[in-house]
Amino acid sequence: MQQKKEKFQASGPQKPEKNNQDRKNPRTPDKRISRAPDNKASRNSDKRDSPTPYKKDSQTRENKVENKSTGFKGRPSEGKQASGKSPGSEKSPDLILPKKKNFQRFEYEDDQIFWCGKCNLPLIGEECGRCGSKGQALKLSQPADVRFCSPYEREVLDRQLYSAFGCNPLGERLILLNKIPGEDKTDEVLVDGFIFGILRFELSKMDYSFEPSLQGAKILLKYAQGRKVELKKTNRHLNGKSLAAEFIEAFDSNIKAGDFVLVTAGSLTGYGVSYIEGADFPDLKAPAEPENRIELESSTGAGGKVLRIRKVDSSEASFHPEVPDLGECIEANKKHLQVLGKNAINTIRGIISRKEYRDLPVYVSFSGGKDSLVVLDLARASLKQRELKAFFLNTGIEFPETVEFVRSFCREREIPLNEANAGSAFREQVGKFGPPAKDFRWCCKVCKLASAGDLDTGKEAPSRKGARDVAYLTIDGKRKHESFSRARIAASETNPFVPAQLNIFPIRDWKAIEVWLYIHWRGLPYNPLYDLGFERVGCWLCPSALAAEYARVKDLHPEMYARWNAFLLEWAKTRGFSEKFVEHGFWRWKELPPKMLRLAEELGISVLARESIEDFEIEVVGGISPCRAGGFSIEAGVKGIKEKEAAGFINVLGNTVYAEDLGMLLVKTGTGTVKFFSNGNLLASSETKEKAVLLFKEAAKQFTRLSRCTGCGICVKACPVGAVSLEGKTPHVSEACIRCGKCTESCVVTRYFDKLVPDLDQRLKV
Repeated sequence: MQQKKEKFQASGPQKPEKNNQDRKNPRTPDKRISRAPDNKASRNSDKRDSPTPYKKDSQTRENKVENKSTGFKGRPSEGKQASGKSPGSEKSPDLILPKKKNFQRFEYEDDQIFWCGKCNLPLIGEECGRCGSKGQALKLSQPADVRFCSPYEREVLDRQLYSAFGCNPLGERLILLNKIPGEDKTDEVLVDGFIFGILRFELSKMDYSFEPSLQGAKILLKYAQGRKVELKKTNRHLNGKSLAAEFIEAFDSNIKAGDFVLVTAGSLTGYGVSYIEGADFPDLKAPAEPENRIELESSTGAGGKVLRIRKVDSSEASFHPEVPDLGECIEANKKHLQVLGKNAINTIRGIISRKEYRDLPVYVSFSGGKDSLVVLDLARASLKQRELKAFFLNTGIEFPETVEFVRSFCREREIPLNEANAGSAFREQVGKFGPPAKDFRWCCKVCKLASAGDLDTGKEAPSRKGARDVAYLTIDGKRKHESFSRARIAASETNPFVPAQLNIFPIRDWKAIEVWLYIHWRGLPYNPLYDLGFERVGCWLCPSALAAEYARVKDLHPEMYARWNAFLLEWAKTRGFSEKFVEHGFWRWKELPPKMLRLAEELGISVLARESIEDFEIEVVGGISPCRAGGFSIEAGVKGIKEKEAAGFINVLGNTVYAEDLGMLLVKTGTGTVKFFSNGNLLASSETKEKAVLLFKEAAKQFTRLSRCTGCGICVKACPVGAVSLEGKTPHVSEACIRCGKCTESCVVTRYFDKLVPDLDQRLKV
């Protein structure tokens, strides 16, 4: 396919203003409404729906925006604590996890795009390329990685709107989605320069729901066939209030408890949330017999309330008369795209042309995703006189569509492709380590890092190594807006996993909308998975993928899904977990976050693993990994030791907290932390590689000592403070331990640790 030959024009990039808006967010008292997301980013929402030139009514700043998260964030019902226990299980006041350190999340300064009020188009720069007018700044909730709504997402939105309100007034309008932190897939829906509502995937029902914004509700009221509530005229303040049946004139019968409803109160319009079933409203309105009053009130909200008002006001809202298409959007942004492209090309050329790198081979890390696609196109434009190869790391658990796209794209454009294939590595290791998790991604080490090391051009040309022993350059599509963990990436950096590699990140400052505009502008074919409901196209069973995307695998590749699901169910069964534990995605964490503990409590799902006795074995996942929050970690799988058994002994390492209800053992030492989970996963973390290795070795030594104890009692005699005791062949170390190391030194098992585990250094790669 021929590339469009657009000329890049150099000019300075637009620098947006820093967002200093208030981030506070009131909470909803009823968790039935919307359980929700740990959604700090959406706290900007009270100031987001900026008025547009075509909005009919002027408003105060407080009313310019519907709060996209006010009331969106639920909390556990009163009297309950979020925990991992199923209902009825006892709580021990002693088993309390230490509070996490306050972490100041990165705040993006470029958290806005612009909107042309005349052409009704989103702009990535301030000036519209069609009409020349200046766009209005539109602040975005962080991480501000706004994108175009895909065909499948339009289908989901259409289905939700029709299901809820019997209409979809959006038609063919350009729709943008801005991802915000939430329980799972959670997006602001932007239309005509304002937030129309929130589309979210709810883990409790494993399906989508839609919540309108204030402006969205006002527009929906003009078309909706249901979910309407009419209030009696009143002078009282309504926003945030819960109302009894006596204040309501009409209540549609198709409303369900927990539904978002469209509200009218005289000249006021907006939306709220129902506490009741619409079919019960006539009984609530009619005077009840005394013996029936208790039964009726028990079906309502707190204090017999039937409706909670989210927000109403007297303003009006309407759509823009212009309905432009994607072609017009590209035209409006063409100049800005030229600047972006030129700057990215200059970044690539500026680094690869340095004296120390001029003779090194250059690769593009081509994953088959949208970002690496753009980078590959930019690299080809940058390197006219220099050989360029694409490198595809096939983990063995890639989508078939991704593998085919990578190969066909390079074949049709005659781009040399190096494909490193992990083959069956995942299938061979998953039995040892269990399913990978967000906080235990052993799969990345097994399926990616080992294969990445195969691209070792240093072996082919050792004399060509440049500065800092760099053997080759890799152009990568990593972007800072993808996640908060990538927010601080530099223009280039060495790869901690592959030291001979220098990575270059030419589109690190781009937002998703800029990536997609570039793709459409250049007429580049892209991975078909993006049109089928995937925001990312990595490994298809990745625990970091959204549950909403994982659910799509069942539709698109039922055989792949069935095989993996069968493994998960068998794995869960051996540990005493229910099928719902798998169905609702709890397998994707080793240490469940608060949102999942709340969900487990709400659904009555036990998250405690059944104890099992196995022969002792410790298996290092592979290598030493840089942690996102800083420092380094080592992961391993341990068999044959129960965490309760370890809890009575591991004081020998450091201060210990045993959270039995969470199935986790936490040890804090002077050099780092050790975590041991009920499923056998072990994680040692420290600030440097050397300290992480020493800490892991010491943990492995003590676990080996515990598992192979002969009951000789030498350690009991060696302890100067009487902290060590024996129960049969099981050693115990009390909190009196001063960690002098005398019991360890005296133990036969630890003395011969290097012989018992002879290849540990090799597995640690030290």
